[in-house]
Parts: sequence; structure tokens; C-alpha cells
Amino acid sequence: MPAERVRILYVDDEVNNLVAFKATFRRDYEVFTAPNIEEAYAILREKQPLHLIIADQRMPGMTGVEFLTDIRKKYPDPLRVLLTAHMDLEALIEAVNEGRIYRYIRKPWNEAELHNTIHNAYEIYTTRQELREKMQMLEKTNDELSRFIYSASHDLRSPLMSILGILNLAKMDQSVVDPNGYLQMIESSVLRLDDFIQKIIEYYKNSRLEIEHQPVDFRQQIEDTIASCQHLHPHVTFQVQVDQPVPFWGDNFRISVVLNNLISNAIKYQKPDEPNPWVKIQVVVNTQEAVIEVADNGIGIVPEHLQSIFKMFFRTKSLNKPGTGIGLYIAKEAVVRMGGTIDVQSVYGEGTRFELHLPNFYAQQHQPENAG
Repeated sequence: MPAERVRILYVDDEVNNLVAFKATFRRDYEVFTAPNIEEAYAILREKQPLHLIIADQRMPGMTGVEFLTDIRKKYPDPLRVLLTAHMDLEALIEAVNEGRIYRYIRKPWNEAELHNTIHNAYEIYTTRQELREKMQMLEKTNDELSRFIYSASHDLRSPLMSILGILNLAKMDQSVVDPNGYLQMIESSVLRLDDFIQKIIEYYKNSRLEIEHQPVDFRQQIEDTIASCQHLHPHVTFQVQVDQPVPFWGDNFRISVVLNNLISNAIKYQKPDEPNPWVKIQVVVNTQEAVIEVADNGIGIVPEHLQSIFKMFFRTKSLNKPGTGIGLYIAKEAVVRMGGTIDVQSVYGEGTRFELHLPNFYAQQHQPENAG
């Protein structure tokens, strides 16, 4: 027997059946009976929580399946059992398959069978409740953790920017003699930490913010990204080609995140001895999608790493270049959230090429209001 008494509602227009059911099961369970649909609804309103609802199929005004289907939206937690002596088999199978009833029992009912049904139904009920509670706790914990990470990341950036400001002042007035280059080492470490913090913020926003479709100007997006990343390697030549003859609607924030990660990587992972480093960015837009290519003549990726580069915290050992191991993971997550795809091709020592396909939501956003 369970720790709490199982609460059962039995609905049947035959009073003798109600009396027999209550007499048989009242010692083991808390039983409520209703001779009609109206009283059944009253008990549902007043006697929550109920664990199990049993209804006869043939009742005036509403069948058992109709009643159990009707209460499912407002009272989804109790399991529903149908009692029937005669019923169309197809309708019964449909009701079971669609989840409107947990199972059916033929009349006249067998006491042992009903006991077993009640026991199993209660186990399912409690398991569902426990699962729901654990899911709520998990969601709450995950939300609190994400908010903490986001808040901490923002708070960490402030002292980092103060350190960079002090370092810049020291360089400008030459008040610190640094023959060993310690200031440069500090600045490099601060910049790497700040880059990692910004990636965490991008990850948080990508996972939390709703998709928002707005007009996208790819040329402007690319120019802004290049301007923010060019300091990573001032000698890189950029070849940009944007063919956008039709409007494109998509998520500006996530597209910016993707371009920033791909272009910054293309700049960062150049060969140190390459005399003519370049990054090619091409965008072709049509009414269905935008195809974006970002290619470089950098160090490339070893073949055994190609399947892993989109995993969180994966870092290729190519020339020991610095990186957080989260940028490409965020980029792929953003592309997937937008309903697109991203693929990579690379030859180690020659360069890398990423190709993205992003759906164009312009037509969807501009459907006539009366369109069916």
C-alpha cells in the first residue's frame, strides 16, 4: 500500500454499481462516486488532488470517452480508466492511443484486476509527479546557474577593462620601465580572459534569447565584424563579396555571433610565416536562403580534428594557437537555433573553408494577413 491513500473518482449512472464499488474498495482507497456528469465535475473541482478517474462508457448525455477526453485539459494529472461492456473497438483503440484513457476494463469488473489497475495507475501518477518536480528543480537550478554565470561575467569585465586602461596609461606616459615585456604579457593574458568572458556571454544570450527575425544587411554585418577583429592580425587582406538582390530576414544577433567567431578564427589561425594572409567572405542571398562562405589560407585543421571542432571546449593543437574552445560550439548552436546548417572543409597547412546555409524568413514575415 502507498504512504498516502489513493483518491479515486468513479462515475456511473447505475447507482448499484457505485454502491458495490465503494463497498469493495473504500477500505483500501479514498473513493468518491458520482451518478452523473454534473456531480463528477463538482467533485473534480472540490476534491483535488485525485489520482484516478474511472468512468462507465454508457451514460446519458455524454459517453465515458467523451467525459475523460473533456476533463483531460483542465485535469491532466489523474489517470483515466474506462469501464465498458460494449464498445466500438476502433474508437477504443483511438482513445487509448491518443492518451485520453490509460486503459479500459470490461464490465462486470473483476476485483483483483481493478486492484492491480489502481496500483499500477498510482505508480505512474507518482512517477510523473516526481519527474515533474525534478524537472522543475533542474530548470530552476539551470536558470539560476546561467544567470549567475552571466552576471559574474559582466562583473568580471569591469576590473579587466580597468587593468587594460592602466596598462595603456603606463605605455602612453612611459612611467614604467619594462625591459622584459611583462606589461605585454599581462595585457595579452587580460585580453584572452576578456575574450573568454565575452564567449560566455554570447553562449548565455544564444541559449536564452528568443529568435527575432529582422532585416539583415550582410555587408554591414561583415564590415562591422572585420573592424572589430582586424587588430588580431593587421596584415590580413579581406576579400568580401556580397550578392544580396532580395531582402533577407533573420536573427541579427546570432548572425553577428556566427560571423564574429568564424572571421576572428580565420584571422587568428593564420600561418606565422605566410607573406600574403587573406580571408575571403562571400554571401549569396535568394528568396529561400543565404549561403555564406568564410575561407582563409591559414594553418588549417588536421583531418582527425574535423569531426570535433564544434564540440564545447575542444581545441586543436595546430601550432598551439591560443583559443577558448567555445567559439565554434557557440557558432554552430546559433546556426542550429536559426534553422540553418554549417559545414567545414580544411586542408592542414593550406587553409579552412566554412559554408553556412541560413533560411530567409522574409516571405514568412510578409504574408498577407488574410492568407490561409
